[in-house]
Amino acid sequence: MQAAAVPVTHRRVLKIALPIVLSNATVPLLGAVDTGVVGQLGQAAPIGAVGLGAVVLVSFYWIFSFLRMGTSGLAAQAHGAGDTAERTAVLLRALLIAFGAGFALILMQGALFWAAFRVAPASAEVETLARSYLALRIWGAPATIALYAVTGWLIALERTRGVLVLQLWMNGLNIGLDLWFVIGLGWGVPGVAVATLIAEWTGLALGLWLCRDAFGAALAAARARIWDSVALRRMASVNSDIMLRSVLLQGSFTAFLFFGAGLGDVTLAANQVLLQFLEITAYALDGFAFAAEALVGQAVGARSRPALHRSAVIAAKWGVGGAVGLSLIFALAGPAIIDLMTTAPEVRAMAHSYLWWLVAAPLIGVASWMYDGIYIGATATRDMRQAMILAVAIYVLSLAILLPAFGNHGLWAALMVLNAARGLTLAWRWPAIAARITT
Repeated sequence: MQAAAVPVTHRRVLKIALPIVLSNATVPLLGAVDTGVVGQLGQAAPIGAVGLGAVVLVSFYWIFSFLRMGTSGLAAQAHGAGDTAERTAVLLRALLIAFGAGFALILMQGALFWAAFRVAPASAEVETLARSYLALRIWGAPATIALYAVTGWLIALERTRGVLVLQLWMNGLNIGLDLWFVIGLGWGVPGVAVATLIAEWTGLALGLWLCRDAFGAALAAARARIWDSVALRRMASVNSDIMLRSVLLQGSFTAFLFFGAGLGDVTLAANQVLLQFLEITAYALDGFAFAAEALVGQAVGARSRPALHRSAVIAAKWGVGGAVGLSLIFALAGPAIIDLMTTAPEVRAMAHSYLWWLVAAPLIGVASWMYDGIYIGATATRDMRQAMILAVAIYVLSLAILLPAFGNHGLWAALMVLNAARGLTLAWRWPAIAARITT
């Protein structure tokens, strides 16, 4: 039976979304434990080394995050069409790319780390410790990148409980090994790296087990399709569009940070605190966006316009509801959250004065998050890329006008303009896309 024949209900959306929300909630905990464990060593350098090393690796791995989204959309469509062989072939292609990319990073580690420390120079002690951390962690690159593909495939098939189990296993094991290796055995910074390395590879093993039906009866037919030229071109097109879109989005946030840094240390610190509200928003709304990816993708694969419309509408309703709830929480608890994150009086005062931007942010940005999920499910990635280009152009113009006139308020206003422009440009294109892909 085709997946799209299953009724699209509110219950079904929540069944996909809630495990993702819970899974995302565990992510900040691991970073806090990593920092806290090395903090017990009583020195500043190990904390800086682990933080810097983690940022370097995340920057490299992030380049390949398109595998999560591209795999999700393509696998969901194959699942909706009832094509189990292609569904498996999508995963196999993504895993081949992931392993190739991971081993390439291992081979190029010397040049990559040299370049990273030229861009982000550190003291000799911090750099030495960070290099020891990176020299171990880099061996987890194939596993980490492959997990993007595994996660996308599980989301496409609505197996988000599996994603939650995977995240709980990896983070729980990592935390336990952190405590044992660093505090119990006294391994210091290398102990943190080894803990993460073990969590990454065992996580991949668990992830592949969760995808075990992909390696069953459909495997032989899927292997014959892996090098299908049409499918490979489509995958390349989808992934390259997503990568360019992601680069533009990341560049926009990086520009926000750089311009904020030019407004003084207190402003930079306050903005950094407030950006955590945006991170919370993204983690919370991701669940509903991922539900849209899975359900829209399956509807497109089944070529069912009613299922496509209902999937988009129900997921969007829950996304809007989540955005309203977050805005209320930020309005009521925002000052207390700020005071919990920083004890510096001047940073607290400034963050309080800009908090209302973050109260509005979920409502302004919810359309962009939800349409991203809808477009990924529909693999309308070229349209998504073009919409991002237009939105970023509007953002650049807004920065040029608002930043000189209103300072940090202008900076936050420009960021809100970016999110609004992303939502509006995607909404404008969607009716024509929906008609095109279901006829």
